[in-house]
Amino acid sequence: MHIPQDLLQGGICPVTAVISGLCLAGAALAAQRATEKPDALCFAAVSALIFAAQMINFPISGGTSGHLLGGVLASALLGVPFGVLALALVVTIQALVFADGGLNVLGANLLNMAVIGAGLGGLLRLWLMNRLPASAARFWIATGLASWAAVMLAALAVAVEWAIAGVLAFGTVAPAMLSVHALIGIGEALITGVALALLAPPRAHSVPTTRAFAAPALAALLIALCLSPFASPLPDGLEAVMAQYSVWHEATPLFVTPLADYQVTGIGSELLATGLAGVVGVLLTFVAACALAWPLTRLRAV
Repeated sequence: MHIPQDLLQGGICPVTAVISGLCLAGAALAAQRATEKPDALCFAAVSALIFAAQMINFPISGGTSGHLLGGVLASALLGVPFGVLALALVVTIQALVFADGGLNVLGANLLNMAVIGAGLGGLLRLWLMNRLPASAARFWIATGLASWAAVMLAALAVAVEWAIAGVLAFGTVAPAMLSVHALIGIGEALITGVALALLAPPRAHSVPTTRAFAAPALAALLIALCLSPFASPLPDGLEAVMAQYSVWHEATPLFVTPLADYQVTGIGSELLATGLAGVVGVLLTFVAACALAWPLTRLRAV
């Protein structure tokens, strides 16, 4: 769901940047004040897992693919504030290192995937956990509904941003974005549920957290190296809508990166180039996330 570089023009870019910046500052403050925190290694491992999982596009109907947004998954594993920061870190690395999105639209992509996907999606999941009748299925129902809704809310935000920027009329783009992402949201819910079942079994009335980092870190490396080269080549939901209404274009990068399009330049095998780029991304995300989380997880709540 990365909006390409240069697709948004005008005031929408600085406005979304300011909104995202304020929301991320609030998330950092909430993370610092949280009484229950993941340790830095856990935060880093989950961030790396989200990066790797977003490389895997799965096919849906109509020659379109989707990939995990991961906001609800991150918020469920780390808590909502840390989940927002994890998604923000992943989206930023994708833009700066892999030319996925770009600086012009970084504020919008952070708003859609981190603030809405992990923030609103994570809060919705907690609200549903408190509102749904107590049962063994409550955890999974809340997680599935919130995962699906997070994708839909992010898709709606893209439609609003495109309409404000004059890319497409809201009445045109909103139905197209919501219809294709309704199917992607089902995949999001299923993947999130499976991942939580493997990494953090449900706990009643609490956000599942784990101090173990080996499992998500190992999963991130395996996904990046072994699975990402075989991701679906079909356009994702946002790209399909762009192509449908002839707004698809090649973005002009602001700088050259050797890992653009998740490929290591100079390697003849496309599969190997993708796998190695994924591993580099996982390691870079892990190190950057450790540096980000270390002071937040060491400071006492006030």
